[in-house]
Amino acid sequence: MGSLDQTPPSLLQDLKVTTLRSTAISPKEKKERRWVFLSNIDKVLNFDVETITFFRNIAGLSREAVVEKLSSGIESVLGLYDSQAGRLGVNPADGRLAIDCTAAGVVLCVAESELKLEELGDLEYPNPSFRQLVAEKKGNVVAELGETPLTTFQVTWFKCGGFALGIRNNHITFDGLSFRTFLSNIAAMAADRPLTSLPCHDRHLLAARSPPQVTFEHPELRSLPPDSTSTSLFSMLTPRLRYYLFHLAADTISDLKNKCQQETKKHNPTGFNCVTAHLWRCKVLSSDSSPEPGKDRIYTVAFAMDIRRRLNPPLPNEYAGNAVLSAYASASLFELEMAPLGLLVDRVHEGAERITDAYIRSTVDWGETNIGVPHGDVLISSWWRLGLDDIEYPWGRPIYSCPVADPERDIVLLLPSIESDKGVNCLVPLKDDCVEKFKHLFYTYLEK
Repeated sequence: MGSLDQTPPSLLQDLKVTTLRSTAISPKEKKERRWVFLSNIDKVLNFDVETITFFRNIAGLSREAVVEKLSSGIESVLGLYDSQAGRLGVNPADGRLAIDCTAAGVVLCVAESELKLEELGDLEYPNPSFRQLVAEKKGNVVAELGETPLTTFQVTWFKCGGFALGIRNNHITFDGLSFRTFLSNIAAMAADRPLTSLPCHDRHLLAARSPPQVTFEHPELRSLPPDSTSTSLFSMLTPRLRYYLFHLAADTISDLKNKCQQETKKHNPTGFNCVTAHLWRCKVLSSDSSPEPGKDRIYTVAFAMDIRRRLNPPLPNEYAGNAVLSAYASASLFELEMAPLGLLVDRVHEGAERITDAYIRSTVDWGETNIGVPHGDVLISSWWRLGLDDIEYPWGRPIYSCPVADPERDIVLLLPSIESDKGVNCLVPLKDDCVEKFKHLFYTYLEK
């Protein structure tokens, strides 16, 4: 029921990448300089996300043609996303962190590897060396641009003719859904097709109320000291971890859903809720190192949720900002160890149902009067059904698209499988002394 891929003995450490050239790309159509308001949700997500997308050899399309089409697509789309070509700064009008739409642009690097794409091994495996396929936000081009760009692109060619598109993007600009729309629009422009959709840039739709009205307790948020210099989710470093890949096939997930359906009559369990509950249990039980942990000790799982449809009125689907919050569920150590999975799935379901319009407004207002970050004993982020692999570029759809696993971020990632079996790859960060216990729990609870 599911399988674990051990660390491949041939996992490459050096992808032998050489940068050939770097250029700055500014919007094709310039707009009047302005400041873009950032919501309290945006401000918490002030950190970079690195994404790698792999493509096969393109018959009849030269390297130069691919780079030219990509450059043209980026240049055209930046006219619609002028904030993406801007820089972070403090708006002098209100003293808030904001984006200064300077039209300074983004960076596009072209590189090549001495390897063939197939020599990279299993693309699904969380290989930290994939970071070599992403351009750094430093160097001569960045120096010429001035302040650090919000986004960099890197095309890396392999000896076989395949290539990787690496993107480093500040999460403060996009959530997963709006990032996908951004890439879809670049792909459309590069292929001379109509835009996928027009972005909605009105981030005041998620502004705090005046005065703020915090009407709920928010245990999923951790307050930082008033003099804290960073409000990023990952501003506090965690012990260095290693990511391991666990695959749950579609039939395994179906079995979990059927089992939970028999254990709860409250709702129809979803695949996401079942997988989240299973991982929450295994992560806590494998990580708790207390000599005699109290059975009544409470552990939480926090998971990112799209809030567009949960607001009244709803946010536009095209909202080009961060419309995600951390839902949470709690259970005692005893429940995580002994309770049927259905009970934990109920808790996850209740955590999602808690995210109402009133709760969202209270969370946003909490961020107006507090400096803080989302908090949970287990953090889960799902790219499972984001659909980055489905984007149609002029050179075809990707083989695979994935984030670069960061060993300093203790967050479980859910990703689709290359095999398209509708299963899920679970990338789980673990300390070395927790791996065998997690592996044992992962299988034992699947069989119960």
